[in-house]
Amino acid sequence: MILEKIQKENDIKNLAPEELNPLAQEIRDFLIEKISKTGGHLASNLGVVELTMALHLVFDLPKDKLIWDVGHQSYTHKLLTGRRDGFDDLRKFGGMSGFPKRGESACDAFNTGHSSTSVSAGLGLVAARDIQKEDYSVVSVIGDGSMTGGMAYEALNNAARQKGNFVIVLNDNNMSISENVGGMSRYLNGLRTAEAYTELKKGVEDTLKRIPVQGEKIVYQIRKTKSGIKQLIVPGMLFEDMGITYLGPVDGHNLKKLVKVLKEAKRLNRPVLVHVLTKKGKGYAPAEENPAKFHGTGPFSVETGEPQNTSGKDSYTDVFSKVLCDLGKSNDKVVAITAAMEDGTGLGRFAKHFPQRFFDVGIAEEHALTFAAGLAAGGMKPVVALYSSFLQRAYDQTIHDVCMQNLPVMIAVDRAGLVGNDGETHQGVFDLSFLGMIPNLTVLSPKNRWELADMVRFCVDYDAPIALRYPRGEAYEGLRQFRSPIVYGKSEMLYEEEDIAVIFVGHMAALAESVRTELKQMGYSCTLVNARFVKPLDTEMLDRLSKEHRLVVTIEENVLTGGFGSKVLEYVSEKNLPICVCSIGVPDEFVEQGNVEVLRQEIGLEKSMISDRIVRTYADIIENGFRQKTDD
Repeated sequence: MILEKIQKENDIKNLAPEELNPLAQEIRDFLIEKISKTGGHLASNLGVVELTMALHLVFDLPKDKLIWDVGHQSYTHKLLTGRRDGFDDLRKFGGMSGFPKRGESACDAFNTGHSSTSVSAGLGLVAARDIQKEDYSVVSVIGDGSMTGGMAYEALNNAARQKGNFVIVLNDNNMSISENVGGMSRYLNGLRTAEAYTELKKGVEDTLKRIPVQGEKIVYQIRKTKSGIKQLIVPGMLFEDMGITYLGPVDGHNLKKLVKVLKEAKRLNRPVLVHVLTKKGKGYAPAEENPAKFHGTGPFSVETGEPQNTSGKDSYTDVFSKVLCDLGKSNDKVVAITAAMEDGTGLGRFAKHFPQRFFDVGIAEEHALTFAAGLAAGGMKPVVALYSSFLQRAYDQTIHDVCMQNLPVMIAVDRAGLVGNDGETHQGVFDLSFLGMIPNLTVLSPKNRWELADMVRFCVDYDAPIALRYPRGEAYEGLRQFRSPIVYGKSEMLYEEEDIAVIFVGHMAALAESVRTELKQMGYSCTLVNARFVKPLDTEMLDRLSKEHRLVVTIEENVLTGGFGSKVLEYVSEKNLPICVCSIGVPDEFVEQGNVEVLRQEIGLEKSMISDRIVRTYADIIENGFRQKTDD
């Protein structure tokens, strides 16, 4: 097995040329086998096997710096830097990350997880290199999907001023997660399919090379002085006009050609963009046919490509999707917006039924929010569906363009709370804090699938900015007997007793219900309240609870600072209510990868641990008398 010869970085350079193509096949077989068991990002990794091999053949790691945009396509890079054994625990708690991590290997030059960042980061490394007069290459690999993000153009604009070598590899597979959209996609597609250009370029090169003695020198000199013969044929290309030398397009699965063009790029003393054409899912038929399905996958059958261990029950995203589609039928003002996540956010159904009212803006969350604000100002009811982690990128637009103008935009905050195996960059544990401080914005979260359906309807009817927060995964079906109408700013009393009151936010319903059950079994009286609204805070409910209870416990899957519990504590302190507050949530730290239940155990969001904290806090109140406190 050739792959066994790769024990550390740069070992690939010791292989014989005839071993390289078989190695590519071994890598694909290895990735398919391992990811079918652990889950992970498959299609994107299968598409960059030869590209990654070529980068490792041409550059010297870790001296040279290699940055992967987003980073979910770095599995082959990890294999070629000696981390093969880590794939057994890929994305598990304490195991190898599915993204580049500086703390995991010196060959991972920069932590990534969100898109459109690699050129900026690479340019920073280049500037640091040149200021310190050091000698190494910097390579930023960015996908064509990431090129729809505005940050990439901000970086390219600045890269054009760079004097030293900087290699940007554009991995062009015509995909982000969903199929790419917009002007850049059309532009790149024109380059991909410019057969006349390619044939003419080859013809000119071949003719010049046939000139005795001087032919090869003429071709070399033209390349040296004009960045390639293509400049004689296709002047004014976008990247060249920006001041960045363009090389390509080159077949991303032809290792020999890749090595040749990368060596040329490395030699040039200026910014260079190498345009590489790859096929997402390359070498595995199910992933080639449906790359979006295999972008991020759970365990699956290698033979059929079908997922394993699926419950068949609706996820929160499924419920949102179905209800929004129904609303679209009855209200022609409803429009839906996504940022390259048509399937992930459940908007594929809406897009199918209402293509004229569906907008995929590409990986451009900032644009998505301001675009939605414009739609709302024009009389429409826009619904922007984004993952919590990616909404962070549009914070200014949410404040300035949506909320400051008090426009009726609905933000569907998917993947809120812990999302698990993708780790720190994808955990949605900050949204309650950063959304909760914005004036004019209402924030609410459902306890189960039926309340989510009711809240989607409420949000679409609401005539001001509103954010609906819900998690990844199967929609909770418990507490179905409680379905009182959604009333603005009002929480829902589920069980009313005395002494201890537990108030939970959204999908913490099952956990809070189990905590109450355990407390009851220990002989404690316990009220259970569904917060529903995080903003505005139901202060009337808190005033009511303070009359018959000694302790209020808040449970949320959000960081404690600025979260729901923080708001409860602030109000109780401000009004000097005779009740103690115990805030339970995510510690103020980044949460690593792992199964969600394992992560909850690690951070204290688990039934017995919460019950124990409540019992200890309540005992302290009884022993020492009332005092306002927070146990976080």
